[in-house]
Amino acid sequence: MTADNAAAQAQQPLLRLRGVSKTFGAVRALTGIDLDIPAGQVTALVGDNGAGKSTLIKTVSGIWEPSDGEVLWQGKRVNFRTPKDATDIGIATVYQDLALCDNLDIVQNMLLGHELRKHGLLDEIEMEKTARRTLQDMRVTTVRNIRQPVGSLSGGQRQAIAVAKAVMLKAKLVIMDEPTAALGVSQTALVLEIIQNLASQGIAVLVISHNLPDVFKVADRLAVLFLGQLVSSGPISDYDTSSAVHWMTTGTAPANGANGATGPATGHGGLTDG
Repeated sequence: MTADNAAAQAQQPLLRLRGVSKTFGAVRALTGIDLDIPAGQVTALVGDNGAGKSTLIKTVSGIWEPSDGEVLWQGKRVNFRTPKDATDIGIATVYQDLALCDNLDIVQNMLLGHELRKHGLLDEIEMEKTARRTLQDMRVTTVRNIRQPVGSLSGGQRQAIAVAKAVMLKAKLVIMDEPTAALGVSQTALVLEIIQNLASQGIAVLVISHNLPDVFKVADRLAVLFLGQLVSSGPISDYDTSSAVHWMTTGTAPANGANGATGPATGHGGLTDG
């Protein structure tokens, strides 16, 4: 690979959606989505209820195939027919219910389905080392005993374990669905710190959230969905809370054009980036 090609590859988004649409019978849930997810940055996906956020992340994570358009991963077109296809390529999704087993301890949860073996038996010592090392790399310091049941953890700690499991599987893109929902102040701070730490390690993070204060604390980029269409996207510095809410609730640019990314006059089907 030449130096120019290497530089071009480094600059291209990790994940790129082009013209992605999703229909369910006569219902069009997504229309012509163009979205770039860069590595090492936090992209926040926001929108009102019914905007299409869940449909978009399920399409990216392999639960549903797009009805139209293409998905590019590191510049190459990919087709995810199952969640395993997305996981194998480096996409991990942490849903709101976290998919953890309360009766198992932290180590067992983190390596569930990926247990380490030695001479045909579980290698408990190496599994503990792997789990502890992953949590240390993520700077998770609030967990004192990695053998305690996950059911005894706080909401923020549970979120940390779910993300750690994704990181341990070498995820290059971590998708987080409402990661701070129903968390207290201290636990929210823990989760936001984890998100920032992931980005600092070069991992792309796509956060779906209704909590705009949290979004503005950690996001590098903002993407706004309205009735299944991406109506605005760009650097977080192009927005403030007021303009973001206006895009979310109307699908159009604020009338004064201040502190918000500009978009097409109709506000529908447009993508602004920059």
